[in-house]
Order: sequence, then C-alpha cells, then structure tokens
Amino acid sequence: MKFVLSTSFSTVAHLTQLAPVADRCGWHAMSFSDHVVNPERINNPYPYTEDGSRRWQPFTDWPDPWVTIGALAAITENLRFTNNIFVLPMRNPFLVAKAISTAAIISNNRVTPAFGVGWSEDEFSLLQQDFRSRGKRTDEMLEIMRLLWTGEMVEYHGEHYDFERLEMNPAPSERIPFWIGGISKPAMRRAARLADGWVTDLQTSAEIINSIGQIHAWRREYGRDGEPFEIMATPSDAWDVDGYRRLQDAGVTHILTMPWAFYHGETEDVQLKQDGIQRFADDVIARFA
Repeated sequence: MKFVLSTSFSTVAHLTQLAPVADRCGWHAMSFSDHVVNPERINNPYPYTEDGSRRWQPFTDWPDPWVTIGALAAITENLRFTNNIFVLPMRNPFLVAKAISTAAIISNNRVTPAFGVGWSEDEFSLLQQDFRSRGKRTDEMLEIMRLLWTGEMVEYHGEHYDFERLEMNPAPSERIPFWIGGISKPAMRRAARLADGWVTDLQTSAEIINSIGQIHAWRREYGRDGEPFEIMATPSDAWDVDGYRRLQDAGVTHILTMPWAFYHGETEDVQLKQDGIQRFADDVIARFA
C-alpha cells in the first residue's frame, strides 16, 4: 500500500513547507484538487453531498496544480504528484498536454495525472467549454494527449477535435500514466477502458470494494485484465492499519488522506500539519514498508 498526501483546501503558502517533510518521511505522492473559480452561487448542485452543498468555504485556496507541481518537484527528490481530480474537459487539450509534459520533465517523471469530467457547469461556461459534451470530449482529449506526448508528428480527426500533422515538444522521456476519477458508471467504465488506474470519492470501504469488482469486470470485457491497474481510495470508514489492509486485499494500491486531521483536527498551523505528516508516517506508513 502506498500513501498519498491530500492538500485539498490547504493554504498554498504551506505547500512548500509540507512537501519536503512528506518526501523525507516516505509518503509516495502529494495530490491536488482543482477549481479555477468558486462562484458565489452555483446553478447545479455539488454531486458528492446529500444536500448539494460544497465541501469547502468561500475564499479557499485552489492553486493551479501544474504550476504547483513544477515548484514542488524542484524541492523534492522522490515524492510523486497526482490529482483528486483535474477537470480535463473544461480545458484545451493542447495546453493541458503541454503543462503535464513539462511537469513530467521537470520532476524526472514523477507525475501521474488523474482526470475527471467535472460537475460545475458554471466553470465550464466561464472557461468557454461545452458542458454537455464533456464525457465524449474527455475520451478524445485522452487520445490526443497520448499522441502529443510522443513528441512525433501526429494528426487527429475526431468528432470534437480535428487537426493536421504537428508535433509538441519537449516530450516526456517516459510514458505518462494517468488515472480517471469518478463514481458514476461512465467514469468507472472510462477508467476500465482507457486509464492506468481509478480514483474514488470519499466512500465507505464496502462501496469502494464493490466498485473495484465492477471495474475489473469491465476490464475483462475490454481485454485489459492482464495490464497493471492502480486504485487510489479515500475511505470514510478506514483510518488504521487493519482497515487499510482490508482495502489492500481488495485491490486498493494507494490511500489518499489528510494526516494532520487524525492528530490535530482541522488546523491552519503549518507546524501541526508537518507533525501530522511525520506521525502518520511513523504510525501507519512504516507498517507497510
């Protein structure tokens, strides 16, 4: 089992103080959530709470993930970087491919982007991207980025994107793996069909295990059951070694967690956050070494 440090809702100024601690303590990766703006009023409900309200307060920090990853890669050696989740279809595929490939090079191939289709129609509108076609466009964007990351002359002719031969460089020196996040059937099917892994939402262990079984059934259907596949889970009911081992036995490869909450609750004290990162590494991560 590998452990990923969640930075959701964290003050951006703290990140350069947290990443080196996680790097030294044996954390596998650091993860970043994604919003470009936070409208005062939303026109469609947040899908991951019962009442449709957002999990964060106004004026929460939402750093650009790829700028942040580039900065943190320069002050760490082993820590990898991922997302929970990067909303791919509210962006331009060329700009995303360029940002990720640059981050891969700067970090010496320590990035595993994790993509979702998003829920906020307000943000899509502000970024001038079509909300209703986001699923189909995501499929095409993933194909396009794979082509662009070869660094060779490529072309693409799809329903939503069409271009003649071109190249994008610098190209990453290794294949960039990517995960798909989301708990809807289309999201899990997309992960089974196209991705190197799947990212859960905040769910119970039983829900996670049930979804893993469904995804593996689809992978067999797509002829991909022999390929490596990773799963990053955020369990709502597993907080100790025994709970994590049960998920590991079911196929979970990564646990995404915010460790200072176990020791100090919700805190904005960066020293308490650093202490939580270290203590969780001693109490839990060391048991999986």
